[in-house]
Amino acid sequence: MTHAFLQVERRERFAIVSFNRPERLNALVPEMLAAFDDLMADLDRDPEILAVVLTGRGRAFCAGLDVAVLQEVGPTPFLPFDPARTIANWRGPVIAAINGAAATGGLEIAVACDLVIAADSAVFVDTHSRVGLLPGWGLSARLHRAIGIYRAKELEMTGRPLPAAEAYEWGLVNRLAPSAELLDEACDMARLIATGAPGLPAETKALIDGGSMLPLEAALEFEKQFSSRRHTISGSDLSFDHLGMSR
Repeated sequence: MTHAFLQVERRERFAIVSFNRPERLNALVPEMLAAFDDLMADLDRDPEILAVVLTGRGRAFCAGLDVAVLQEVGPTPFLPFDPARTIANWRGPVIAAINGAAATGGLEIAVACDLVIAADSAVFVDTHSRVGLLPGWGLSARLHRAIGIYRAKELEMTGRPLPAAEAYEWGLVNRLAPSAELLDEACDMARLIATGAPGLPAETKALIDGGSMLPLEAALEFEKQFSSRRHTISGSDLSFDHLGMSR
């Protein structure tokens, strides 16, 4: 599946998806958002694809909505789409490879990913407050869970850029890499994830994401119930209890 504004490369057990409007810093337009939903659904149906690396062509990861198009056509054509939800709902891990600026809606997309690897020259910025908008793709719910409520308020209220090194210190980024090595680093992570037991990357994502929104006692019960539904390991009929393994 191909689209003018997206590129996809299938590799062994994972795929690389690239935003492809480099002349507009990969700013999002409605047809690009629709194609992204279709592409992620297509990858979801492919049992050989266990993880996705998401990046951008050119010097930006994603600049959020294309403001010029938004001003021309209004918000209505954008309303059906929520790429952050598409990422969160994708069955397996999505690894953001932040090659440049992740701005506003692009930051919301990055924060929705399961792992974030950034080039040392990358920058994160939320300009919602500067352009008179509020987040709509989950930034206010996700960002403070990643970096803490005070830091999230600082970024969202001031609109100041957050350099990659500082984002790493704050816990927004898993790893930093030189720009020339960024994609290789992200692909190595995807390969490592894909070597896990069949089904485990998707189940681990569902388990952690599901429990992360609950109070501790409820999260512990969620883990117990979730794990108890998985009765087999590597195709055998042995349960965790049969193996004497603690859950």
